[in-house]
Amino acid sequence: MARRRKNVTIRDVAEDAGVSLQTVSRVINDGPNVRPHLRERVRASIKKMGYVPSLAAQRMSGSRSYILLAINDRERTLADWRERRGTDWVDQMLLGGVLTGAPHGYRMMVELIDTRSEHVERELGAAISALQPDGVILTPPHSENPLITALLEDRGIRFARIGSKARGPGIALTMGDEGAAALATRHLIELGHRRIAMIAGPEQYSLSGWRITGWRAALAEAGLRDEGLLARGDFGFESGLAAARALIARAPRPSAIIASSDQMALATLEAAREAGLAVPDDLSLISFDNTPIVRFTQPPLTAIDQPIAETVSRAVELLIARDEEAGAQGVIEVPAALVPRSSTAAPRAVDRA
Repeated sequence: MARRRKNVTIRDVAEDAGVSLQTVSRVINDGPNVRPHLRERVRASIKKMGYVPSLAAQRMSGSRSYILLAINDRERTLADWRERRGTDWVDQMLLGGVLTGAPHGYRMMVELIDTRSEHVERELGAAISALQPDGVILTPPHSENPLITALLEDRGIRFARIGSKARGPGIALTMGDEGAAALATRHLIELGHRRIAMIAGPEQYSLSGWRITGWRAALAEAGLRDEGLLARGDFGFESGLAAARALIARAPRPSAIIASSDQMALATLEAAREAGLAVPDDLSLISFDNTPIVRFTQPPLTAIDQPIAETVSRAVELLIARDEEAGAQGVIEVPAALVPRSSTAAPRAVDRA
């Protein structure tokens, strides 16, 4: 019977390197006051023995917890999971956080908080007290909730605000929503579309307004009007279906629609089928998000690919570095990209008028 391999401990590393436990801890935590030759000796022992630092070992220095906490909206996230909608926002957050944090010994954890709850401060406060994270990443709409940002600031916890341009504490990052909407609109204009509608997200999300601004700016550049071409949803399927039906029923109807989420884009496909319209022959369609499902629709959807993983990765880098100037450098933008597929094409001649 094979013997189980003994787990390598911090004590084993210290004995192999001929140094104290405290010295190994300082090396693990990138601490000061370690002579270069001793630091290299400890690192060589860690590599040779295959030692993986535990959180307990990393915390011996007392300065860091080596935990980063990502806060996501409870209601929307649980609804997506229960209904198996195929969204991958949390997956992409974890991808960016894990890949960037792991080489530095950090763990990424996700906590669901209801931003509309009167207990939001208690819920978040309890999570922070239990986990003592070194940094927190806020996503919309939490990133613009003053109760949450004030609580983090009061507790001296560094945090990043994704989807927020507002002045205030924390590191503000966006995914270039305004530019992304303009990019999608210009793509349709280049194909020859003149009546380009948008299904925007809810007003409580600032990014909804940024996308409208980008859409309108691109239309104005081309000398096109936007009157009667804007509808709103809540990012969900049912709201997208109502918005798409209303747009398609207008006379003259739009020849193209930009939907601000994949769920609303799927709803637009359904509304088009109901109206006897073929995509893209009668109606071109562009989605935001680019979750896996849009590759398997009929036709596959042209989409704005939101750089969720890249944005979280950038936030993690700044939180780990503890760059005190990061929050004062203004909004950090990680631009989105357009992924062309089969749902966009030149409009029919009758739609060009």
